[in-house]
Amino acid sequence: MITDRAWTRAQKSWPVLAMLAAVTLAVVLLHLEGRLWMCACGRIQLWSGQVCSDNNSQHLLDPYSLTHVLHGFLFFWVIFWLARRLNGGWQMALSVIVEAAWEVFENTNFIIDRYRSATAALGYNGDTVINSVGDILCCLIGFIIARRLGLRRSLIVFAALEVVLIIWIRDSLLLEILMLVFPVDAIKAAQMCR
Repeated sequence: MITDRAWTRAQKSWPVLAMLAAVTLAVVLLHLEGRLWMCACGRIQLWSGQVCSDNNSQHLLDPYSLTHVLHGFLFFWVIFWLARRLNGGWQMALSVIVEAAWEVFENTNFIIDRYRSATAALGYNGDTVINSVGDILCCLIGFIIARRLGLRRSLIVFAALEVVLIIWIRDSLLLEILMLVFPVDAIKAAQMCR
């Protein structure tokens, strides 16, 4: 017979299981889509800091990982406004599920071709599976940070990270969205690798 305490503990594990299932499904779908498990260079690096290289989006983390941290901020805000009554664990799980779905969609030929034509990512071939897993983890970290900071302070941190990214890599989450939806030639020219 299941006690109330055991049932409560089991219920708390459902969001974690949902997150693990979402990441596992994303990994399988990415592999079926033809994404490499890891960099074609044969190495696995924790960090690849060179944006203008064929190592970008091929290792666990890169400068664009910070844009996925910002995804977590955005998901926190949207979930806070639309699903405030949802249990905190399920809010977190929902953000991971959405990010995992984005990683699969982002690595379709449609979006990869869009990145190549509309942004400065001329040689972009998509993420490796390990990079996508890193991006999903970054989103989860961003969600947790935003939840701890609250709405007002997370907005300030979001804006600061956007500025840091623009100065550092001449790109940011908001610029990525703009360039995917409505490409601006001047921004594309400014982002080109020198």
